[in-house]
Amino acid sequence: MSGPLRVVIDHLCTGTVAPLVAEGRRFSSAIGKRPRTDAVALAPLGLHGDEQADPSVHGGLAKAVYAWPVQHHAWWQAQRRERGASLFDEALPPGFFGENLGLRGLDAPLDEAAVYVGDELHFPDAVLRVTDPRQPCFKFAAVMGYAQAGKDMVLSRRCGFYLAVVQAGTLQAGQVGELRAGPRAFSIADAIHAKRIKHLR
Repeated sequence: MSGPLRVVIDHLCTGTVAPLVAEGRRFSSAIGKRPRTDAVALAPLGLHGDEQADPSVHGGLAKAVYAWPVQHHAWWQAQRRERGASLFDEALPPGFFGENLGLRGLDAPLDEAAVYVGDELHFPDAVLRVTDPRQPCFKFAAVMGYAQAGKDMVLSRRCGFYLAVVQAGTLQAGQVGELRAGPRAFSIADAIHAKRIKHLR
């Protein structure tokens, strides 16, 4: 990356913990996020009004916010259609993947190969640092509607990434910010690939 990559918050979503039926059992999950149009306060533990059901894998200081490249929507939509999880070619709504921030690159595509652990997202009133790829779980497969979804996430490296809050402030859909390079040692695509054995058994 020769210079900062401009990004826009295509959508911002929050959600609360609610029941989810997965593999024939009931669980608590906050994967169902809903879009917000207002300015939302950002604190060290995430966006105001957002919850996580299992803080051992989501949330906390290192995983306060979950970001998702919005160009992935079309690919995942096609996977669901091909596997019979969706009968129609409907667009997947914002927040469908449990993302807090749907991000779009303005200068070049924003994907997991272009984002590195330690990079920072600078917005007018907040700064976040990239920490980890999202790893799939059975709840993700349940929402996607087909069992292979977790493996598809790992193999395609379309996983999104977690963010820690460096500077608290506010975020809002439509805001433009910059992805600024950190040490650039390990991309999110490399990071999820390194964890593939765990998910491809």
